[in-house]
Amino acid sequence: MHTGSARLGRPSFGSWVTYGMGSENEDLPGFIVLVSGLSSPSGGKSLWGSGFLPSLHQGVQLRSKGEPVLFVSNPDGVSRDIRKNAIETINQINKLQYEEVGDPETLSRIAQYEMAFKMQMAVPEATDLSQEPEFIHEMYGTKPGESSFANNCLLARRLAERGVRFIQLYDRGWDSHGSFEQTSLTSGFIRQCTGVDQPIAALLKDLKQRGLLEETLVIWGGEFGRTPMQENRQGITNPFRGRDHHGEAFTMWMAGGGVKAGLSYGETDEMGYYGTRDRVHIHDLQATILHQLGFDHKRLTYTFQGRKYRLTDVHGHVMKDVLA
Repeated sequence: MHTGSARLGRPSFGSWVTYGMGSENEDLPGFIVLVSGLSSPSGGKSLWGSGFLPSLHQGVQLRSKGEPVLFVSNPDGVSRDIRKNAIETINQINKLQYEEVGDPETLSRIAQYEMAFKMQMAVPEATDLSQEPEFIHEMYGTKPGESSFANNCLLARRLAERGVRFIQLYDRGWDSHGSFEQTSLTSGFIRQCTGVDQPIAALLKDLKQRGLLEETLVIWGGEFGRTPMQENRQGITNPFRGRDHHGEAFTMWMAGGGVKAGLSYGETDEMGYYGTRDRVHIHDLQATILHQLGFDHKRLTYTFQGRKYRLTDVHGHVMKDVLA
């Protein structure tokens, strides 16, 4: 879902986008990641890794509680001038290394040091939710100092306003097998839905009232669906109310960014188990998203190990029926 491949090591979606488009804000990363929920995603940081693309395009994780980026502040006794001089000296050494060896990753390292220095000023300002008026906090359901999906939605809007190209929100805790109270359909699933319903609606409303929704594509979904029947194991009825992993039929939605509003695309059988009409492969979805960002998914390539790679590999068709 994130890289176009089931194998580890491929670049993530956001890395491809920043590789192709760069960023509108020179003081913030072009690809930023926000995480909420019970824990970090099970795929870890590989989900926003740059793979074989230059590491400059890897996603940067911001925290919605505490210091937004670990060690973004200077330690006691180190002034901004001292930090600036240190980075300039390190980059002079890196430039000499590049002239001698010619490794392009050295240029990425230079750019990352410079970005880290700029982020010391830009990140605290961008992530300061206290600047928002009270009615905005009420609309999103945000709470000061809390690490939550609501806070991350509001933070995502602030980042979009500042020209960050690709913002990825992860909300963990939807693994509703039902064997644990925190994930069961009767408690955990209800909690997850309650926690995302208000802020995601607020984000869409907020983007629209600021004139940003038409140029911002919002995508919501998971990496697989759930079976329409109760999950049982080893021939024994499961005492917990839960459902199993299911990749054959599930729903994602898109809003803004030039897609049709109010359109439902694709159908399943009457049981909801298997797609029977207008089935969409992940590469079709990726090709369509890239199209809305201004890319031809067949031409956004990077040469690695002797051949040209792309996010959609050798697959994918733009779903023109969903475009406005």
